Amino acid sequence: MAKLDVRNLGDYIREQRNTANVSLRQLAKLAGVSNPYLSQIERGLRKPSAEILQQIAKALRISAEALYVQAGILDERYGDSDVQAAVLGDAMLTERQKQVLLEIYESFRRENEENPAFDDAASDDAASEAAPEPTQSAPQAADDANAS
Repeated sequence: MAKLDVRNLGDYIREQRNTANVSLRQLAKLAGVSNPYLSQIERGLRKPSAEILQQIAKALRISAEALYVQAGILDERYGDSDVQAAVLGDAMLTERQKQVLLEIYESFRRENEENPAFDDAASDDAASEAAPEPTQSAPQAADDANAS
């Protein structure tokens, strides 16, 4: 687990708050914490719990995981997935968009882990859709050939 750097965490929260155009008072209210407490977190004077970080993340509409990494509660994941790295590294997406995309992606992965047969069925469906449909029935084709 990474070492907690409350100063960097506070700077990160302030940066995310400013990016979202949310005042300190507004964020404190949305996150269910007092103004002074949030101010102390942003200045690196207080170490928030994982629960408080989750409330702040929800209020800012960003990933709680991102705050946990900043707080040192979680280690940053490397090599986990090219998809996750691409989404998180895309500067054209907002933090909220990144969070939603990753949640959808993870739900698909969980669904496929729970239903491995689903993958096979999806492959079979794709193969049958790719196969051309016969335009005539076999007996009709034979009749047409005999008439020639």
